[in-house]
Amino acid sequence: MPQRLIPLDDLAAPFQIEDQPVRGRLVRLGAAVDEILTRHDYPAPVANLLGETCALAALVGASLKFEGRLIVQAQGDGPVSYVVADYDTEGSLRGYCRFDGERLAALEPESGFKAIGAQTLLGAGVFIMTIDQGADTERYQGVTPIEGETLAFCAERYFAQSEQTPTRVRLAVGQFDDGTGPKWRAGGILLQNIAEDDSRGETAEAWREAQFLFETIGEDELVDPTLTPETLLYRLFHEQGVRLFTAQPLRAFCRCNEERILAVLQSFGAAERAEMVEADGAIHVTCEYCSRVYKVGPEAVG
Repeated sequence: MPQRLIPLDDLAAPFQIEDQPVRGRLVRLGAAVDEILTRHDYPAPVANLLGETCALAALVGASLKFEGRLIVQAQGDGPVSYVVADYDTEGSLRGYCRFDGERLAALEPESGFKAIGAQTLLGAGVFIMTIDQGADTERYQGVTPIEGETLAFCAERYFAQSEQTPTRVRLAVGQFDDGTGPKWRAGGILLQNIAEDDSRGETAEAWREAQFLFETIGEDELVDPTLTPETLLYRLFHEQGVRLFTAQPLRAFCRCNEERILAVLQSFGAAERAEMVEADGAIHVTCEYCSRVYKVGPEAVG
């Protein structure tokens, strides 16, 4: 049997509507997002928000034409004070949330369901995308207010304000039982209008039609493990024709290591480090992203 050119899961793949000035990307996350979310045993609304953030980071980051990182984050005064997902151009993803459990629990009886919106969770605050090309370059950062109850809407506003690119985004997170217990999944699709020029001519009508079809996609379709990427796009754009290009594989990966941990500890003064020493004579540092605990002897810090 020939090998599939497009994997079923943990991928970011660009696509083009045939003979139309409309392009997009599709993201499917299975094991990668399940690993990220289960490391912390987040409550369902928090896991949902972080899963969307991871899918969004992969959707946007997969378009980068250089080695580097894309960081998607949102912070506010709500029960979730901070959510971040970090994508690098090798396809590695990581992410985490900070939240107040008591404030979050107070929301759930009022909502009556798990899908509490982004603005309710985050409160008043900002949505930020950061492009990092490495230590020798200046970071590019775009900031917009948190508006609406989805991160997808925040991303659309970001593209409209920061890049003046007409963009539509849909994100979804869900759990499916594969026979060994429930596993998290996430998906996303991004659609963009290519700017008019002399060769393309007027693009408004094609963009209106593409958006109409885009609105028909269901969130369940984005996370359905039985639905291939090709079938999903065919359902949307079969009348126009759609071409799916080579996919970027995605994985959960944290860049924390002992060297980085030592560098962080060395940034504190000797008195502060002395206060960090626990009963066993070591300093314990937990990575916020992957929950790995580093046990460091004071003598190793210097």
